[in-house]
This record gives sequence, C-alpha cells and structure tokens, in this order.
Amino acid sequence: MRKNAVILLFMVALITGATSAAPLTVTSPDGHLRLTAGIDKGRPYYTLSRDGVAILGTSHLGFALESGDLSTGMKIVSSSHDTHDDSWTTLWGEDEIIRNHYNQLSVTLQGGRPRAKMTVTFRLFDDGLGFRYEIPRQKALPHIVVTDELTEFTLPHDVPAWSIPTNRTIYYENLYHRDLLSVKDTVHTPLTIEAAPDVYLAIHQAALVDYADLNLTPRAGKDGSVTMLSALTPWQDGTKVKAGNQLCSPWRTVIVGRKPGDLITSRLMLNLNEPCTWDDTSWIQPGRYIGIWWSIHKKKHTWEQGPHHGATTENMKRYIDFAAKHGFSGVLAEGWNYGWGSGEEISFTKPYPDFDLNEVTRYARERGVFVVGHTETWGKSRLLEEQMEDAFSLYERLGIKVVKTGYVGAMLNGEELQHSQFGARHYRRVLECAARHHIMIDNHEPMMPTGLQRTLPNLMTQEGVRGQEYNAWSQDGGNPPSHTATLPFTRGLAGPMDFTPAIFDYSDEVVPGTRPKSTLAKQLAEFVVLYSPLQMAADAIESYENHPALSFIESCPTTWRKTIVPNGEIGHYVTIARQARDGSGRWFIGSLTDEISRTLTLPLTFLDTDKRYRAMIYEDGPGADYLDNPMSMSIRQQDVTAADVLTLRLARSGGVAIRLTPLP
Repeated sequence: MRKNAVILLFMVALITGATSAAPLTVTSPDGHLRLTAGIDKGRPYYTLSRDGVAILGTSHLGFALESGDLSTGMKIVSSSHDTHDDSWTTLWGEDEIIRNHYNQLSVTLQGGRPRAKMTVTFRLFDDGLGFRYEIPRQKALPHIVVTDELTEFTLPHDVPAWSIPTNRTIYYENLYHRDLLSVKDTVHTPLTIEAAPDVYLAIHQAALVDYADLNLTPRAGKDGSVTMLSALTPWQDGTKVKAGNQLCSPWRTVIVGRKPGDLITSRLMLNLNEPCTWDDTSWIQPGRYIGIWWSIHKKKHTWEQGPHHGATTENMKRYIDFAAKHGFSGVLAEGWNYGWGSGEEISFTKPYPDFDLNEVTRYARERGVFVVGHTETWGKSRLLEEQMEDAFSLYERLGIKVVKTGYVGAMLNGEELQHSQFGARHYRRVLECAARHHIMIDNHEPMMPTGLQRTLPNLMTQEGVRGQEYNAWSQDGGNPPSHTATLPFTRGLAGPMDFTPAIFDYSDEVVPGTRPKSTLAKQLAEFVVLYSPLQMAADAIESYENHPALSFIESCPTTWRKTIVPNGEIGHYVTIARQARDGSGRWFIGSLTDEISRTLTLPLTFLDTDKRYRAMIYEDGPGADYLDNPMSMSIRQQDVTAADVLTLRLARSGGVAIRLTPLP
C-alpha cells in the first residue's frame, strides 16, 4: 500500500508539473521567441529571448499585499501548456482581419505570507509577450488589497528609450524624449525601447479593467542591466488595487520587433482583450468630423456665453451645412451647455440661450449629419455619473451619436488620481451607460488606452496625447517637428488618439511664434499617420472653403482593411500606407519628417500586381519649409503599378499625402 501511494504521488507530480527547481518554457508559434519561467530562491521570475539572445533577463514577479506578500517563499505547484490560432474581424480599426495565434504557459504558484495560490499566465505571440496574474478566491486571502505590484522588466543593458514622465503632467500631455533607461524618472507606458539595432520593444498593458494604471521606474544593476519596476497609480490612501476576494490583473505586454514599424503593426494588445458580446453594433460608425474648436483655441471665440460665444445656433448651422456639402459625418459643439462661465452650475442637458439644442440637432439630422456632444466635467466625475443617464437619454433621442468627454482638473472629484483604479471604474461606467444609449465616446483626459475598444467598441478614440491645441497657445512655441514623427511609435501604440490634425491656416498667432511647426502637406499626411476612427479636421471651416487640399481629406476614410509601415525611424520620419475598408481597393499614404528634409523611396509592392492605379499626390511645393514657406504645396497625378517605386521629397518638417485609386 505504501509503495502504491508513493507511485501515485509521483504520477500526480508528473501530471501537474509540480516542481520549483526545473524552469518551464514556451516558444512563440514561429519558434523565434522563447520564454522561461521559474523560481529563483523562492522568487518567481521569467526571461525572454529571441533566437537564443536575451531580450529580458531575470525579471521577478509578485505582489506586496496589505495582508502579506506573494513574491517570496513561492513554489510552482502546477503548470499547463496550450495553443490557440484563429482570426477575428474588427468592427473598425487599422486592420480588418486580425490573426490571434499564440502558445500559452500557465504557472500556478503557492507560498508567500499567508500561504496562498496565484497563477501567472504567459502568452507568447510571434511579435511579443503578454502575461497576467490571477489570484483566486481562497481562505488564505479573504480580502485582497495590493500595496505594490512587483512586476519587473529587466533589460540586460542600459539602452535608449522614448517616454514621458509621470511627474510633469496628469494628462499624458508631454513631449516624448529619447534617453537611456537608467536616467529616466518614473514613466508612463507605452515605453518604447531600442534594445539593439534589430530589437525594438514596447512595454505596455492590455485589458485594464478595475485596476490601476501601470507606470515604470528604472533601477540600474551593478552588472549594467536596468530593471523597470512596476509603479501603479495609487489611491489617496496609498494602496494600489482594492480587489475584494479575487484578482485578475491587466495583461503586461512586451511587443518585440526587428524594426520600428513592426511595433505599429502589432495587434498583440487587441488580441489580449475580450471580444465584444453585443448583439447589435450597427450604430457604431467611424467617420470624419469638423467642429467649433480651433477658433476657440485661437481666441476668436469663447466656450462660455457672451459676445464671442462660439457654439451658437447660427454658427453650428454654418458648420453643419459645410459638413453636409463636403462629406463629413459630424460637427462638434464645444461650449454649448452651462458650466463654462465662472460660478455657473455644470449641466449636461441645459444649453446656453443662444444654442437651440432641439433646432440644431433637427437641422443636422435633416442633412445627414450628427452633432458631436461635449461633456466637460472639470474633473467632477461624480457630477457626470449623476447626470449621464438623463443626458445620454436626451442625446439618443436627439440623434447625438458621439460624445466627447473631458476631465480637466488635477483629480477626479478632488479626491483621486485619474489613472488610479478609481478612474478606471469611472471611465468604464461612462462607456457602459453610453452604450446603452447607442452613443460613441471620444474620451479626453483619459486612462491610457489598453485595447478595450475590442470589448467596448463604442470607445472610439481618446486624447492622452499632447495634441494640436498646443500649436495654438503653448508658451514653448508649440509641438516641435519631431513630435508627430515620434507619436506613431510611442503613444500611438496604445490605440487611437484624438490629435486633431489638418490645420490649413497658420495666421493670427495667439502666442508669437506658436503655430503648427509643419508644412501644409505634412498636415495632410498626419490625417493618415495619426490613427483615429473618429478623425477631426480641426481647422475652422473658413480655412477649408475652396482650398484644393481639402479634396484629400474629403476622400480619406477612417477605418481600414490593412495597414503597413514601409519605412520609419523613431522621431525622425515615418511612412504609413492604409487600404480603405470600403471595397474600393484604394490606398492612402502619409509620410512625414522632422526638421530635416529627406528623400525617401516607396516601393509599391503592397499593391495588387494585376492592376494599375492613379496616384493623386499632395506634396511639398517649391521652396516649402515649415518656418519660411509652410503653405507651398503641389498636387499632381501619375499612373503606377506594384512594380513602381515612388520618390518622396519631404521639406523640413514636411510631408506627402497620396491617394491611390485602382483604374478600370
């Protein structure tokens, strides 16, 4: 009997993989990436390599809890492998069909104080890694409060990276800088890293649900390594996550590419989010819009009521007429409601006297245009939650299909940080309420996107970026030429961004020397390069009327069948080509550069080999220069095939926008 019991225990150990000594491994489907997970002196860890070369060295895992820890004294008690391979269709996005192919390793650990269980699930894709923690219900942990997440990302060497710090802005509205990891402050993610000439990484997260935002703090090692330590955005009491009796963290993600453009075309983050389960999504419609916005930032109009009020009935009707004439889906009205003036009580249903909400929405509906509403809270998130059911019900009845939410203010309700678990819970409640009323959301002052648009596809776009408005009034002169050549490789990796491109008029500077630091052709290129399914042509309509460059924007979709990145160098230049999803076979290309003029070559090998295309090319004109001659632009056409190579000549901070249409 005793012998049989020993044999039985041995067999159970084999089946469960119960060991704390032998490391466990999983490889990517193509075999290039390899992840190892194990226990190092009681501490769980993982490593990541590509073709035998270390990408991430020993990186520890675990939690510090209010009631103990799950990071030391741990043992592996079971493990399992799995594989998954399918494809899914996006409702909108940069690619229509996304392949979801990964190999998975799940490791269950037990130990710590109190002796409790925790599972870490690793998914290895051809283009990177995702992993998350799960702490199940158990007697050892009746109530889970995380005081620190102890996740590490250890780089074998000190290498350059692009990031924005957490200590200068609460809105992610800062310029990305390239520095060595070791000299950085605590930074937001995505963190983009040049680990080697052919190794580019982006550390971020996916599926942030009821959890705190991930930040990273560097720690230099004596061996020359640099470990990036997780630094969750806290509640005001110092705790990070209040999880009840079980916890499921967001996925921690590491995209791995051989060139910078590989980071842009990765769909790893979306694959780690849950599919949408809604029965009806027909009301979700990407599109272009214009609005009463830039003229306010240029101080020609005001948000609040008065002699220069921008969002009036008369002004909105002018914008609606323009939108209907030029094929724009919607018109934004900022400053239409009470709450902008000093001492006014904020209302998301009560318009100013010179804005007839019923008449404006009726006028828009009759012309096939919808109004984009706006609910600026000034950080008073509780006020929006109290009013949103009534407000969104009203908007639904009036045909307002999109709402731009805003949270200007240091804290939500003056109590909690926007990127804390408190903020995550609020933003989710707004999205779910909006969905019940068939309303799409453009979230300003948001959490950094983590791919939730797959699960909640009414989360169309978000700000979380130093956008165009800084080119109107920033005291530092506005966004530098390198800014939009950096964003696709940094903030853009998190998801759609409401940057608001396409300014055509650089006159009437509010702050001397502050205006878009780009040519007109580059402004057109940004309409393609900076992705948003609700893309705003941001200038006043007077700047667009009768302008030949408007024809490119009129034709440019905002949701795509396929996206490729023919070339790019982070912070210097980028070329992005996108195929329209409407079945026309058209391609749209945007290419832009920093303050250095460039000549780039663009092989058209992505085109169908059996077709000819007409290329309409909007490019920097004679003598174009972002400082001295930004408006010089030429428009020409030529017929091309997949065998052709286009030469792109970009002025200083210049660009080119191209529309390729198949010929009969």
